[in-house]
Amino acid sequence: MKYEAVIGLEVHTELKTRTKIFCSCKTSFGADPNTNVCPVCLGLPGVLPVLNKKVLEFAVRTGLSLHSKISRFSKFDRKNYYYPDLPKNFQTSQYDLPICVGGYLDVETEAGVRRIGITRAHMEEDAGKLVHHGKSITDSDYSLVDYNRTGTPLLEIVSEPDMRTAKEAVAYMEKLRSILQYIGVSDCKMEEGSIRCDANVSVRPAGQKELGTKAEIKNINSFRGVERAIEYEAMRQAELLEEGGRVIQETRTWDENEGVTKSMRSKEEANDYRYFPEPDLVPFTVSDEYIEKIRISLPELPDERKSRYMKAFGLSAYDADLITQNKDTADYFDAMVSAGADAKTSVNWLMGDFAKQLSESGMDISGAPVRPEQMTGLLDLIAKGTISGKMAKSVFLDMWKEGKTAGDIVKEKGLVQISDPHAIEIMAEQIIAANPQSVADFKAGKKKAVGFLVGQMMKETHGKANPQMVNQVLIKKLQEQ
Repeated sequence: MKYEAVIGLEVHTELKTRTKIFCSCKTSFGADPNTNVCPVCLGLPGVLPVLNKKVLEFAVRTGLSLHSKISRFSKFDRKNYYYPDLPKNFQTSQYDLPICVGGYLDVETEAGVRRIGITRAHMEEDAGKLVHHGKSITDSDYSLVDYNRTGTPLLEIVSEPDMRTAKEAVAYMEKLRSILQYIGVSDCKMEEGSIRCDANVSVRPAGQKELGTKAEIKNINSFRGVERAIEYEAMRQAELLEEGGRVIQETRTWDENEGVTKSMRSKEEANDYRYFPEPDLVPFTVSDEYIEKIRISLPELPDERKSRYMKAFGLSAYDADLITQNKDTADYFDAMVSAGADAKTSVNWLMGDFAKQLSESGMDISGAPVRPEQMTGLLDLIAKGTISGKMAKSVFLDMWKEGKTAGDIVKEKGLVQISDPHAIEIMAEQIIAANPQSVADFKAGKKKAVGFLVGQMMKETHGKANPQMVNQVLIKKLQEQ
């Protein structure tokens, strides 16, 4: 029997505020354990939380960007459960009156554009962090707790179960991350845990409308992990059903090292959490004026930017999509084009040699040592024929290492391309005279002979001769023989 997967994601994104959601503790990453804490975020007796107004603003910005309805009346609730990294034994979250309701994301997939529904988005506080002394939570002898993250503002974005493959789920997360970065509400650094997701996965016989029993995979913190975890879990459930077994509704963890999901506990229902309104935080209202003010302040979003690039610069949908996925990359591209660089050539370099160097250096484009105007200068030298495309690759690496302009490096190393037609003709005649066999091969119809002669000229000029001009002159001279 053929089965299809049904996938929904609960994405938790850490909001880019200076302080926590209900207190003035810092949200900075990498501080010594248990130093960014206070009586409020630790839930000590006698304290009262106060909502960080920036958190509300970021939540509304996100909702508007996801085509959600912004609730005019909203409140916080207590989600009651016990876990070692939750010092209050409850999480301040939102339940029946979330700040954002409904919405959707249009996602590019292998099957075309898919519209993924958004159920809700709500504000909540993060829990602490368990530091396991073992390979994973399932095989650790003990765990330590760091409460620095406790009280960090989160926005939980819950999708409809509209995805059918692991690749669709990854595409959805990538699109969501892009939007969150564009609107400036989160840095979405997965390696720092500022965006992570829980995946709800079930399978059902193909064609069946009724949903199967789902398992929730908790706290997946990489795109690769999302894809692998969903693929494994869907396969596990399908094989279990094929063998006559029954899928149990439960919470599972993803073991990256073993490449498997493992059972953690039975899956809780909403009533298990005993939600009730947070008595220390009054309900709040959001005015139409407030929402409109935020709507007007929204920047150009990825889809809008993609359309602009296709219309203004004639980029393909593929190229425009690549360049707009990351806001910093798109900003870099805009700066290059504004400085006079050709749009298509800029894309090729940014997605090719530039991206490779970023990857090898382990840095984001915002920290790249080569600035947009310097890249434009490099492309200008290629366009003018001052250096060849092959030379440009070497010059680019020197620019990256030394921080110098392309022009300075070319002058210092004497890399100016030989493009003088007369000089190239003289060299071509010399090369032809020195290689009679290649001339004979050319006359015999062996076109590869030209390539050999081009190579000889490039060797003779230490790669400085214009290769296109060399090729044209050699063919002309050979035809005259």
